[in-house]
Amino acid sequence: MEKYIIGTFIISLLCGFIFTPIILRICKKKGLYDIPNERKVHKNATPRLGGISFFPSMLTASVAVLLFMSYTEQNTLPVNLWSAMFLIGLLLIYLTGIIDDLIGLNAKTKFLVQIITACLFPFAGLYVNNLYGLFGIGEIPYYVGIPLTIFLIVFIDNAINLIDGIDGLATGLSFIALAGFLAYFVYHGVFLYTYCILAAGMMGVLVAFGYFNLFGDAERNTKTFMGDSGSLSLGFILGFLTVKCAMDNTNIWPTRDDAVLVPLTLLFVPMADVVRVTLHRMRHHKPLFNADKNHIHHKLMRAGVSQHMALVMILALALCYIGINCLLYNVVSPTVIFVIDAALYCMVNECINLKTKALA
Repeated sequence: MEKYIIGTFIISLLCGFIFTPIILRICKKKGLYDIPNERKVHKNATPRLGGISFFPSMLTASVAVLLFMSYTEQNTLPVNLWSAMFLIGLLLIYLTGIIDDLIGLNAKTKFLVQIITACLFPFAGLYVNNLYGLFGIGEIPYYVGIPLTIFLIVFIDNAINLIDGIDGLATGLSFIALAGFLAYFVYHGVFLYTYCILAAGMMGVLVAFGYFNLFGDAERNTKTFMGDSGSLSLGFILGFLTVKCAMDNTNIWPTRDDAVLVPLTLLFVPMADVVRVTLHRMRHHKPLFNADKNHIHHKLMRAGVSQHMALVMILALALCYIGINCLLYNVVSPTVIFVIDAALYCMVNECINLKTKALA
């Protein structure tokens, strides 16, 4: 199994390095740039369509490896209703992101598309049906699990989209989460190899994109942003993997008491950030769909931290959550772990606030 995962990663990585320069040349020819303004961090006009490489790179690598596996291992391709709904939903989200990057879409239109695509999974029988003791809740009926599933996918999709505010942040957080899902699926057996391939395929192109995003030069047309085509696609994939991980399906794997805790841990930073920003907007009577500069990376930069140092600090925080929750697992309940995580996030934000006030 490991050789197929590595092969998928390498093929996707190479596709990313092939596709991204082509996209950059098209952006330059057509004048497709993200123009700086008072809300944005960057100072130079930069191509914003780097995320277009995500879906074709992942798909090319995943399909190539799955076809090779079916030939060499004498396995049938894992084509089922879940897979079909995932690909249809991802394609819709991907195209929506491209349209938004090219001509612009209002937030409510994107939100509607997110809801429609999230509804595809319960239609295919994939939904959260167990909370495994979180807040004292175990199995949940479908009429609760279906709206919860739709909410989770839309929530995670927006969390990744909204935290994409500085170079490498959405990329880094998504890479960490994908790596966590990959390790979890590998640990739990061969019946989940399709999802391992999927995660590896997205991780490969993220490394290629990260190279251009972090180390590229806007003046030499080697730098790019992922845009909504990238961030919405990433969020949708992570939402799908979250629901897949959380669903209690004994036909594939045994009931696991960490099934909700794992995705919650892997995605805690972007999820907590969107909750805090939403509460801030509600408290100050601001429209929920309007963009602002109150995300954690904006706060760190107002506290005197450079953009790259803010990236390192936030990624380190995400890794800290993984380490802390691994240590706490089997020691305290998932509910206590969640409360500790939330308290830690509040403490971190309060420290940032105090530093900002000290500089004012």
